[in-house]
Amino acid sequence: MKCSSTYLYNMKPSKLFVAFFFWMMLNHSFALAQDQTIEIKEKDTVSLSEKLLFQGEFHAHIRNYFMATDNENSLTDYYANAIGAGIGYVSPLFHNFQFGLTGFFIFNVASSDLTKSDPDAKSGSRYEVGLFDLTNPQNKYDLDRLEDLYLRYKYRRSKVELGRFELNSPFINRQDGRMRGTIEEGVWVEWNEWKIAKIEGGWIRSISPRSTVKWYNVADSYGVYPSGVNEEGVKSAYAGFTRSTGIGLIGISLKPISNLKIQLWNQFAENVFNTALGRVDYSVPVSGVTKLKGGLMFIHQDALANGGNPNPNHSYFGKNNFSNVYSGKIGLETDRIEGTLSYTHISHEGRFLMPREWGREPFYTFMPRERSEGFAGVNAWNINIGFLLMEGQLKTGLAYGRIDLPEVNDFKKNKYGLPSYHQVNWNLHYSFNHYFKGLSMQLLVVYKKQLDSLDFSPKYTFNKVNMTHFNWVVDYSF
Repeated sequence: MKCSSTYLYNMKPSKLFVAFFFWMMLNHSFALAQDQTIEIKEKDTVSLSEKLLFQGEFHAHIRNYFMATDNENSLTDYYANAIGAGIGYVSPLFHNFQFGLTGFFIFNVASSDLTKSDPDAKSGSRYEVGLFDLTNPQNKYDLDRLEDLYLRYKYRRSKVELGRFELNSPFINRQDGRMRGTIEEGVWVEWNEWKIAKIEGGWIRSISPRSTVKWYNVADSYGVYPSGVNEEGVKSAYAGFTRSTGIGLIGISLKPISNLKIQLWNQFAENVFNTALGRVDYSVPVSGVTKLKGGLMFIHQDALANGGNPNPNHSYFGKNNFSNVYSGKIGLETDRIEGTLSYTHISHEGRFLMPREWGREPFYTFMPRERSEGFAGVNAWNINIGFLLMEGQLKTGLAYGRIDLPEVNDFKKNKYGLPSYHQVNWNLHYSFNHYFKGLSMQLLVVYKKQLDSLDFSPKYTFNKVNMTHFNWVVDYSF
């Protein structure tokens, strides 16, 4: 079968990279099967292409995700099944330098009409559309993204990365739970040369949020997701109007003794807001393999300049606004079971704001499928128990949360019009071994029920409370 040069010319760059990755893997496999003599060559006779091919690391990931939401009464229900695959490559070190790249594509196998809005709630799918491109729900096939593309310099246990990569910080992280996570572009430094301390930080200039396929500069990333209402109860209008050159992050992790970890982080969202975090986690052996664990966290936020725009109607973080968050946990852990009780309080002074496009919040009470971002005056409780079975192959857990929120029409404290609610999550995860090593399956069932007996309008309950949400995920990595 001939390969048309016209077809290759018209391919998008990300598709070319995916094609290139698969070609490299096939070429690698054929080369190994045909000739093993490369292994006995002297170092100075090995060519660059052979070094890249035989000493580099290829990795691949296949993911199938089924998701469905059952809303109350006659409100619209949704379902979707997505399948995707990606491949990546990390080069060997050459004078302490290496590069890496990753590409991923997604197909909509089957789904309900994700462009359809519920006639009563006047809104559409909240969760299922996130398996694809929430900025274009009609797009079912052209869903590919060039993800990692970086140059890395390694010094002993430390590194510097320049390009596109994945971050895992309290404020910017993958926030996985869909087909693909959030990716960032910029420069990142990690210093790991001290036994008791780690320092990391960098500058982020653009982001590709989870559930999207495009890259956005930081200013344009505000408002890619639904933006709720401003403090006057009018639909937020900061999308496209926020002014910022990027995000500066710095984190210090200290481990002065084996059972104590201290984290200090600061996020500087230039021209918009600043967030500082302090966290302490401690564990104490009780008896045998049993440990008593605890943690405390404090977060403080302040507006910078005009919060993103001198026009209050287009500002993300209100001028002179600030917020405080307190979170803590206590629990017991053995080699097979862990139970925790957690609490979070967001003070009444102002909303805790963190663009959902960047990551999920770091609170101890966080539960998948809902957040406390965008609220003030919050009291959240969480009880979580998890089990490890079959020598760690099977993990299961049950979590209950009670989240007390301000009234839905208290716009200064409730950005998204979410009522107070109960939430129950049941999670089951199984990892195969031996012949099927790399294959895993996960089931997540979420039930949410409003706390109040008030008869809310559908716009306050649809896809928010009085609903059951199902997730079935199959992953294969090799």
